[in-house]
Amino acid sequence: MKKPRTIRPLKAFAELLARAQACTVCAANLPHPPRPVILASPTARLLIVGQAPGRRVHETGIPWNDPSGDRLREWLGMTREQFYDVSRIAIVPTGLCYPGTVKGSDLAPRPECAPLWHPPLRAAMPDIRLTLLIGAYAQAYYLDKRRGRTLADTVQAWRDFGPDYFPLPHPSPRNRLWFKRHPWFEQEVLPALRERVGALRATGDNGGAHRPT
Repeated sequence: MKKPRTIRPLKAFAELLARAQACTVCAANLPHPPRPVILASPTARLLIVGQAPGRRVHETGIPWNDPSGDRLREWLGMTREQFYDVSRIAIVPTGLCYPGTVKGSDLAPRPECAPLWHPPLRAAMPDIRLTLLIGAYAQAYYLDKRRGRTLADTVQAWRDFGPDYFPLPHPSPRNRLWFKRHPWFEQEVLPALRERVGALRATGDNGGAHRPT
């Protein structure tokens, strides 16, 4: 006879998430007051780790709420409703706050962020079965020396990082040249990505979604 599943300490998770969302560690180095943008729950099965919020995401407080997010949802074969179902999908960027720009390009995520918040948040989400590592910063933090010499090398070797991780390029419209130079990504990697994510979504029904507005 199976033992009843232990009820997770939801209050403790809520307190952890509230602390992360109220973090001001990098305040002195940010162009605007800190606004950590995170979606997470203890029942999430898929974790999406990107770079850091852009200006529009900072303004709205909704992760991937921009053209990059539109393309990412297309890659995953998801609607906005499915993507923002926090009971199934957690979104925790490498840097939680908008770092600002220089010469029109987003700055790197603050280095204090990931070591401070990713370990406790990951530990509090024991049902995570797959982590998408989007862009070089996410791959550097999670894969460290296992990653390839270039981002393309890492993405092309996606099979080597399974079943836990799936490295991806950033879906920014600014990366059109990268996609043009690497047609294998659309031909080989995207179908495998959709298959992995689709299988993951089909394995459980967590229900009770809480979505951003």
